[in-house]
Formats: sequence, C-alpha cells, structure tokens
Amino acid sequence: MEKELIKVHPDDNVAVALKNLTANSVVAFEGANITLRTDVKAKHKIALETLEVSDKIYMYGVLVGSASKKIEKGAVITTENVTHNTEKVTGKTEEVKWTAPDISKWKDRTFNGYHRADGQVGTRNVWLFFPLVFCENRNIEVLKEVFEKELLNQDVNKHRLLLRSLINQNENTQQQDVTQDTVPVFDNIDVKFITHQGGCGGIRQDSESLARLLAGYVNNPNVAGATVLSLGCQNLQIQIFKDALDKVAPNTEKPIIIYEQQKMGTVEEMLNTIIEDSFAEIKKANQITRQPAPLSKLKIGLECGGSDGFSGISANPTLGHVSDIIAALNGTAILSEFPELCGVEQELVNRCVDEKQSTRFLQLMKDFEKSVVDAGSGFDMNPSPGNIKDGLITDAMKSAGAAKKGGSSPIIEVLDYGEYVTKPGLNLLCTPGNDVESTTAMAGAGANIILFTTGLGTPTGNPVTPVVKVASNSELALKMPDIIDIDTGAIIRGEKSIEEMATVLLEYIIDIANGKKTKAMELNQNDFIPWKRGVSL
Repeated sequence: MEKELIKVHPDDNVAVALKNLTANSVVAFEGANITLRTDVKAKHKIALETLEVSDKIYMYGVLVGSASKKIEKGAVITTENVTHNTEKVTGKTEEVKWTAPDISKWKDRTFNGYHRADGQVGTRNVWLFFPLVFCENRNIEVLKEVFEKELLNQDVNKHRLLLRSLINQNENTQQQDVTQDTVPVFDNIDVKFITHQGGCGGIRQDSESLARLLAGYVNNPNVAGATVLSLGCQNLQIQIFKDALDKVAPNTEKPIIIYEQQKMGTVEEMLNTIIEDSFAEIKKANQITRQPAPLSKLKIGLECGGSDGFSGISANPTLGHVSDIIAALNGTAILSEFPELCGVEQELVNRCVDEKQSTRFLQLMKDFEKSVVDAGSGFDMNPSPGNIKDGLITDAMKSAGAAKKGGSSPIIEVLDYGEYVTKPGLNLLCTPGNDVESTTAMAGAGANIILFTTGLGTPTGNPVTPVVKVASNSELALKMPDIIDIDTGAIIRGEKSIEEMATVLLEYIIDIANGKKTKAMELNQNDFIPWKRGVSL
C-alpha cells in the first residue's frame, strides 16, 4: 500500500502528506487511524495530536513553531494556526560526535581537472572579465559581444531564429536555413563576463566587500586568469582590489591584467588594447589541460532555492549525504544562507570543532538578525509565498529542512561573507538566503561545483562555477527538464534511499567535474549579485 504520510523524526508531532488527501478520509499511520479534519495538499503537514494554544510544534526533531490556535489531531498546519518559534541557544552543550560514511567506493576515484599552482583544482578553465565599478559595465558588454561572437562556440540563439522566421513570414519571403556549424577557436578555455552595480556610491565598506568577493573569484580554482576594468576615480580603487587579492592569494601566479580608462584615452584605443592583450593570455590559458585529481579536490557549495515541503525530505538530505562523503574524503563543503539556519543553531553549534567557531557562528547569526530587526523585519519573514504555498509555513520549519544539506559532519570553520575557504571539511559561510547572492558568495569562497536543490524550480547559474539543479520531486523534473539535472523524487515514492540517491548524485558530480555541462550551463545562465550587507533574507 502506498504511503500517505511520513514523520521525519521520531520526536515530531506533525507528519508530511506525500500526496493530496481529502477531508474526513481515514489514514492508517503508525498502527493507528487518523481522521483528516481538512483537505491536505501534498507537502503540507498535519497534527498528529491535538495542540492547544502555545503548544510547541516539532519537525525534524527540533522546535519549528507554536500553535496560535487550537489545532485538532488530523488538521492541517497553516500560517493561520501556527507562529514562528525556535529554541534559545547559548553555546556548546556537547562535544562533536560523528560517524563518517563508508568511502571505500570513492577513495580511489578521480576526476580530470585543471591543476593550479597553489594546489587547487578546477572543474572548469575560465578566463574572466569584470569591472571594478559599474561605470565600466558598457565596456564589459562590448567585450562580451566581441569575444562571444568571434571566439566561443555559440550557435545562433533559438529566439533569434524564431524572430527571424517571423520576419521572413511577414515579408512573404522564402525562409532560408539559418542554422550554422560553429567551430570554437579554442577547445580548452571558456570566457565569461561579470557586470554589477557596485564599486562606487554607497559606503566605502561596500566597495571593500566587493573587492574581497572579486578577489575570491580570481582565486577560484575554476578561473585561469582575469581581465579587470577600472574607471579610475571610483571608491573601489585598483589598489584596494590588489590588496584583497594579496590577502586571499599572496603568491598567485595567475595572469591578471588591469586597465584604467582615465589613463588610456579613447574607448576605441582602450578596447583595442584590451582585446589584443586578453586574446594573448587566453591563448596561453588554453594550453592548460585536464589532469587526474582525487575527489578531495572538490569544493562543493550547498544551496537551496524555490524550496517546497519535500525539499527537506528528499533533495536536501541527499546533498547532506554527499557532503558527508566529501568531508570524509578530505574534500570541502560549504553551507551558507544563515537566515535559513534559524532554529537549528544548537545542532550546528554542537557540531563546531571548537569554541572559537561556535562563538563566531552565534555572533554572526546575532548580528545578521539584529540588522534585519532594526530594519523592521525578522528572520521569520524569510519564507516566500512559494515556500508557504508548498508547505514551508515558518522559517524554522524551512531552516530545519534546509540545514539537512550540510549532513552531519563536524563544522571545521565559520566564515563571514567575502572570506575564502582554506580548510577541508564542512564550512559555514554567512550569506543571505537569496539564491543568487548566496551562490555568488560560494563561488567567491572557492566552490568549484555548486549543488542547488529546488522544489518549485529555478534557473540560477554562475559565471565560473557549474550549478547542479537537484529536484525534490519528480513532477518538477518532468515539467522543467531543461533546468533540472537530478531528480530525487524516487525517495518520496520509496523507490530509493537517501544513500542510493547520493550515489547517483556523486557520480553525476564527477561527470560535471570531468567537463559535462549542467543544464544551467547549457542555458548560459550566469548570475552574479554581490551582497551589499544591507537587509536581505
């Protein structure tokens, strides 16, 4: 008989509907019958016992809310009868305990990556163009058009083909075959372009933060070198960027060419110089070839976005098991999105390897939440309308599921936004819950692959780091196959275990590390949004 409900943790007093259920139907669950008081959509939760006002609600074994009204056994949990609530945290209450997963299958596996002089290994070989200030965005866009048309293997855009055919039909002309064979000039290098709205205006700290982020991108193992454009008079001076790069990579051997427009004369003269110099360096970077590397050289970012009520049951725990395997192999995992760790702080604090890391984590959380409260909001406002519609009623409920991406391994280091990962194992990185601000930061912290779970669907990609989309349910994977790489819906159906699905995902990660394109890469989705350290959930 097909399961209709699932209780995630033995201590939970709510259960998740695995399919749509109707009011007054009787569901057999854990040896008893539960009469449903209301219709219950798949992914939503029902009370397993009658809850009085102020009674605590537990899911994933942690406090995720309190009843604001009486909730009958078998009634659905909604924003109308539940309020956000979390346990108070003061510090470590127990020592780190972890049983590493069996890695015998993986310890001798390798991927073919790009070895850098500092010992990092890239899954891609990217030459990166970016500005230090938004005033140079137009010049970056001109360079992008030139290089993408002349250098890269770019087919005619399908939307251009559609418009061209419509124009031909409108003019009653015979439609010509507009497809073309394209041959890349270089076969071992990608060229990517970043623009942004920072570097001047705002406060000086914004520019310093942006400098650290951009320095992290240059140091990312997927980047072979960079062309940097500066206007000259902006807050983010060239020296500030150089200082930030020297801090994260003091002995970098990567070629970095920097241009200051106010010292170079006309735009045409400047662009001609940039094109000639950059082409020469790109030609050299193309000579770098893939060589075998152990899986310990993987640095995986862990992200979720467009989450649903199944994310914390299927996709996120799958990432968690992969994260544990990578940690056991002496590789690196990065868990971010601090507003989505609200309510699970105690577990994370206890997983920190020492008091220094646990104290820093709590301080960063406290400072972040204070900035949100001072702006008239709160972490409890994190769940989006889409989250709520698909069963994530409180931020603590969302967070308890989101934290599953980090598995159960010890937390080696806690990093603030703009800092770079230097230690293998699980790292916490302070970022907003905003998908692109978070993925942008993880690439800047050194992630050479990002795993991104979603229950509702999102196209997010990154300019330098492949983003693997992992669906929490098969309905999404079937509806949006052009953006989903891996479907974990088999876990919901009881056809695969989390460990089995993690094996599927890790094999796919190795394929991506070897050069296979993710769906986001096929769509040329290159998102980049720096966090200005204002209020962002």
